[in-house]
Amino acid sequence: MALDTGVTTWLLVSAALVMLMVPGVGLFYAGLVRRKNIISMIALSFVVLAVVSIFWMMIGYSLAFGPDIGGVIGNLDFAFLNGVSAFAGEKGYAPLGFMVFQLFFAAVTLTIITSGVAERVRLSSFIVFMLLWTTFVYCPLAHWAWGGGWAQSMGLLDFAGGTVVEICSGFSALAIALVMKSRAGFGKYSMEPYNIPLALIGAALLWFGWFGFNAGSALGVNAIAVIAFVNTNAAAAAGLLAWMVASWYHGKPSSLGMVSGAIAGMVAITPAAGYVTPKIAILIGTIAGLLCYGAMLFRIKRGLDESLDAWAIHGMGGLWGTIATGAFAAMAVCGISGLVEGNSYQFMINGISALAALIFSFIVTYIIASIVDRTMGLRVTADEEYVGIDISQHGERV
Repeated sequence: MALDTGVTTWLLVSAALVMLMVPGVGLFYAGLVRRKNIISMIALSFVVLAVVSIFWMMIGYSLAFGPDIGGVIGNLDFAFLNGVSAFAGEKGYAPLGFMVFQLFFAAVTLTIITSGVAERVRLSSFIVFMLLWTTFVYCPLAHWAWGGGWAQSMGLLDFAGGTVVEICSGFSALAIALVMKSRAGFGKYSMEPYNIPLALIGAALLWFGWFGFNAGSALGVNAIAVIAFVNTNAAAAAGLLAWMVASWYHGKPSSLGMVSGAIAGMVAITPAAGYVTPKIAILIGTIAGLLCYGAMLFRIKRGLDESLDAWAIHGMGGLWGTIATGAFAAMAVCGISGLVEGNSYQFMINGISALAALIFSFIVTYIIASIVDRTMGLRVTADEEYVGIDISQHGERV
């Protein structure tokens, strides 16, 4: 098949948009930490991007999208991009373009997890964690859902990563936070965000990049891409307004709360973006804003120092979105019906897959983090934490 230049252009543009989300997460998180740790959060996003880029081209892509082994993982046929062509594949776009598009998905997912290690992680140890986590958590989940694994074979609907990206990153962040334990002084004195405008800029980049994340996952210039684009924006807007109203009821509508609601909405619509109508996207985004706000309050009440709320927003938002996809998938949009249209099987498969992704990502991440912590030490020393990660790990300050 000849290379479809329109499809290829959209795929590469979408990949670039998703790449921008990686430093976008870094900026968002940097604005939420204390001044002495701002540089470290941005730096982590670039380190993740570099490490995942090389790893993905070496073996990551093959493990996720190589020929299936038992429905669990791909083989190494595509290692070092062997046989991954820059010329047209059977769907009109180059497999090499699809590879780099998925590379940035992996990088975004790992960057989200830095929420659980903020202000206390040792860089060298986290690099080792990155490699192990991508190998044993992300690649299997990507294969399950998109690479011909058991969940895809059973009929899971996960348009752009409700299980692979959102549930996985949120519950992985919670697991590693539990291993590392709370920051020194957490709950005893204020740890207010130092640079809210920086966080808002990061959120803006995420909103912008998410159009490539979701609409690009249509892998074509078609009606599904348009629907995914519109649904992404609708859910973001609904999530923002829902979180704003909920927080207003409890006090004042903070700007950070607003953009957190927008992110929650986009998280929740991610698995459903190409499967539901815009009206349902608004509903999914609204519920996500309220649910994730409630999850954040629960975390605070329980004294859990999952520092920047990846669990509350990505984990819980992704869980809701994946289940909602099984409920609201519309025959008129994607040719597949959900529970509301009488297809209880689809609802069951999405529910089972969401639960499997939750349990697998949490348990395996906890094991990996524990091993790295006991052998290398994931956490900086008390003195290094006191002076800040910027100085102790990078020798720089704002």
